[in-house]
Amino acid sequence: MPQKPMPPEGMSKEAVLAALESLRTQDADWRQGRMFGLIYNAGDDVEDMARSAYSAFLFQNALSPFAFPSLLRMETEFVSMLTTLCGGDDETVGAMTSGGTESIFMALKAARDWARAHRPEVSAPEMVVPITIHPAWNKAAHYLGLKILQTPVRDDCRADMDALRAAVTDNTIILGGSAVSYPHGVVDPIDDLGRLALEKNCWLHVDACLGGFILPFLKKLGHDIPPYDFQVPGVKSMSVDVHKYGYISKGGSTALYRNAELREYQFFVYTDWPGGIYATPSMSGARPGGTIASAWAMMHYLGQAGFMERADRAVTAAKRLQEGINALPDLFVLGSPPATVFSFGSRTINIFELGAKMKERGWHMDAQHMPASLHMTVSPVHETIVDDLLADLKEAVRETEAVRPGEESEDAALYGMMGTMPDRKAAKEFALKYLGELYRLKS
Repeated sequence: MPQKPMPPEGMSKEAVLAALESLRTQDADWRQGRMFGLIYNAGDDVEDMARSAYSAFLFQNALSPFAFPSLLRMETEFVSMLTTLCGGDDETVGAMTSGGTESIFMALKAARDWARAHRPEVSAPEMVVPITIHPAWNKAAHYLGLKILQTPVRDDCRADMDALRAAVTDNTIILGGSAVSYPHGVVDPIDDLGRLALEKNCWLHVDACLGGFILPFLKKLGHDIPPYDFQVPGVKSMSVDVHKYGYISKGGSTALYRNAELREYQFFVYTDWPGGIYATPSMSGARPGGTIASAWAMMHYLGQAGFMERADRAVTAAKRLQEGINALPDLFVLGSPPATVFSFGSRTINIFELGAKMKERGWHMDAQHMPASLHMTVSPVHETIVDDLLADLKEAVRETEAVRPGEESEDAALYGMMGTMPDRKAAKEFALKYLGELYRLKS
């Protein structure tokens, strides 16, 4: 396939913007609340605040805290405010990253290097986590040379502590859990994990990328939220995404540590480069100042009251959706999710076909497997679409019931095949080929 050449001459600003507008016509309609993942919509005023703050620091580079002390001050102030939401104290510290994957990577890198110093007898380090942990952990294990052991979850989708404890060996240096888990929106038994971590002298990291900016405010509103943060003895680090329920643009996240000594294992310092001393707090070298500015700005713009009000709207919408879904005989919500993330499945109909039918109606819900389900991440904006979605869902269920085996849509058949292939190596190879084709230039 021929390559696309760079235009020989530049275009006008108006022409470029028109081309950009044309390109996004096929994108999911997230502004109207018809998407349940990837985007966290808290309203036009919040979006405008994030955009304005980012634009004000569009070209500033957080690589140099000396050239841009404003970014250093905003980052340290933002992290300090965030630690108070995560059960931290005066010793709790952190650093901003480009997203949840980098935050998890940096925390696990810190844990690995901590183990090298404190448990030098371990030559083949392992980590033990539930199967529902985010794949960023698998990616980090791959890059960091860590063996990852994944254990089953209980019927309520939370980590099975008996299975997890049984998987711990003398080589285990890291334990992990989610608050909340992406697939099902539940909080793993972090207090039990904390006790096990202290007993076995392991590093416990809590992946709160998804829940870190919603659980504290739901707790303040009186919702029953299980223990999950630095209030739990044994928790050494946490990851919290700001670009989720912190309502800023991609990508902004944080890696938090119980104290500064633990955070030092995240840093990279090289002192023998002719270009000078090179020291970075995270994987990235250059870091966009706009992300830091918008994170700091959002804390001040919304304040606790603003975050609580939006958390209340989101959780109210989530509970109404769950009640409506459970009221349909063919569907059920998995587990008992306490916040704004959940998934639902069916014992009677093809859930992937149902997802395809909803997509035809303009609703975008991610398909999941093990077990087969559809994922829902609920934002404040979704309070306006609950009745419309439930009405469409009821009709889509009826249509799905009429689809006979072999007549499923292409999307449903593809995902169903991928999820049920007994040879998981073959499934991986298929996914690699599919990804390679997806990212080829199309005519």
